[in-house]
Amino acid sequence: MPRLVRVAVDGTPIWGVVEGDDVFELVGDPFGEARAGARIDSLTQFRLLAPVVPSKIVCVGRNYPAHAAEHGSEVPAEPLLFFKPPSSVIGPDEAIVLPRQSNRVEHECELAVVMGRRCKDVSPADAWEYVLGVTCGNDVTARDLQRSDNQWTRAKGFDTFCPVGPWVLAGVSAADVAQWNVSCRVNGDLRQQGNVGEMAFSPAELIAYTSSIMTLEPGDLILTGTPAGVGPLVDGDLVEVEVEGVGVLANPVTG
Repeated sequence: MPRLVRVAVDGTPIWGVVEGDDVFELVGDPFGEARAGARIDSLTQFRLLAPVVPSKIVCVGRNYPAHAAEHGSEVPAEPLLFFKPPSSVIGPDEAIVLPRQSNRVEHECELAVVMGRRCKDVSPADAWEYVLGVTCGNDVTARDLQRSDNQWTRAKGFDTFCPVGPWVLAGVSAADVAQWNVSCRVNGDLRQQGNVGEMAFSPAELIAYTSSIMTLEPGDLILTGTPAGVGPLVDGDLVEVEVEGVGVLANPVTG
């Protein structure tokens, strides 16, 4: 399964394919017909950019029963959707910046689904045909603001509050990801660990439900919910989100 990355070459972002320890230029359309072209350089020579530039980021709340329980909430009868703005996206190794308006910023590790084709009103059975691949996501949240506000836009929407990466693992199936583990470490200590199979609504069901409301475009992200164990981030932390089969997304935290 190819690993698709975005890197800057002479200051210009381009798509690439990681093969072994090398990056090859992606020739064609990452959301259509594409192939690996000439080798650009070793992967170690690049600071990877966020692997997608979404038109929207659709997030799902309380999709793991244990996470809902730790906040004293029930799993909703239908998926609970909210947005993060595209301006919140950062890539691997970029800093999560703690905003002055909050005294409690927390990590939320998530499996992120990257849409590959425009879709509207798709069924769960057909939903995965519209997926480019999956990546790691961190739904960083100002928990005190989430609790004080009547809606979640401010708590979820600060710049740097949506780290994604390190790449898009393309060509995966719903069966591939169905039992993958999703975890979070802070300074090497395990904080969260869950399994995709524990979700109240599967990724395919989330795609179908979301597409019944809005058209999903290529590159759009669906963050599928976080397992139990969310906790605070402070200046100087290193937070790592790992999705089994994909890799590790690491971001420092700065105040």
